[in-house]
Amino acid sequence: MIYTIGIIISAFLAILLLTKRDKTIADKTLFIWLCITTLHLTIFAINSSGEYRGFPYLLGWEIPLPLVHGPFLFLYATAFTASTKTVYKLLHFIPFVLAVLLISPFLALGYQDKILVYQNGGTSFQTETVTIFIASLISGIVYCLLTLRVLFLHKRSIKDRFSYTEKINLQWLFNLTAGLSCIWVIAIFATDKYIFISVVLYVLFIGYFGIKQVGIFTNPLPKTVPSVPAEDGEINAAETLFQDSKYEKSLLPDQQIESIYLELLHLMVEEKLFLTPGLTLSMLSQRLAVHPNTLSQVINRRVQKNFFDYINTLRVEEFKARVAKVENQQFTLLSLAYDCGFNSKTSFNRNFKSITGQSPSAYLKAAQINLKE
Repeated sequence: MIYTIGIIISAFLAILLLTKRDKTIADKTLFIWLCITTLHLTIFAINSSGEYRGFPYLLGWEIPLPLVHGPFLFLYATAFTASTKTVYKLLHFIPFVLAVLLISPFLALGYQDKILVYQNGGTSFQTETVTIFIASLISGIVYCLLTLRVLFLHKRSIKDRFSYTEKINLQWLFNLTAGLSCIWVIAIFATDKYIFISVVLYVLFIGYFGIKQVGIFTNPLPKTVPSVPAEDGEINAAETLFQDSKYEKSLLPDQQIESIYLELLHLMVEEKLFLTPGLTLSMLSQRLAVHPNTLSQVINRRVQKNFFDYINTLRVEEFKARVAKVENQQFTLLSLAYDCGFNSKTSFNRNFKSITGQSPSAYLKAAQINLKE
């Protein structure tokens, strides 16, 4: 019964993606992955029920299929964080192709011969089966590690490009990777029954978290920079994820750094652009008419901070200045936080404590400031 649930859910999610308009590369990757997962679960359900005699053409394909799940997770993650050519993506499936070639003698057998092999526990093909199983474990672990590396690099990169991390930090992909890692660990110690139960739970996990994510089952984010800031920063979330995050080859001369930094200070002091909740490095670099990488280098070298920390430090200082004024103490803490550029209570609390070393409530108590509840 549980296998049937997994098959229905994975097929349903695949249909949702198929019918979605303006599909992204990530959507297409997930669609293919879900289709293969549906097939994989279907073959196992048929085999475990003893009904495999009615589907001889499916026998054997469950052996190499585990080799595709690691690559699909990796490609799904890179679709959100980088741009790779299709030809390079196909190289990740070479182990799967080799595994198919390795068991091709079995796949070429007639119907009765296949049944006989299954009834005898894979006699004559045990070496090939064990080899592919070990290769699958190695592939799964390696690709989970590669995916984690991509996500950690992305997490570090967005702090050089954005003043917020909500909805673009890909935390759910970390969870997705952790889930698949658990399946590979289970595969080492457990039988096929428990492995596929964990796969079903994983599909449920994708369904629960995936539907809530921007860019998976909802319309994709535009990659262009709007002329005005978005209301909550969401519209800018994808625009610089695919930009080259490296600095220009040569370091900027000190004089140029100082010149750009003075212009930056002017914008921050006079116009207080840091109050814009969805401010990004790209938006700010357009105002200064400099390349985003140049501006990032200026901020890093001049204030010893990444863009994220620089902007949020200014926001915290603005909050402290405003809250010290008696006329502002009629407002709530959250309303003042929003006015200072933060787009959520969680973001404000986290950044305030990271920058000042104490929570907002502890700071207000120490300063003997009472805000409206």
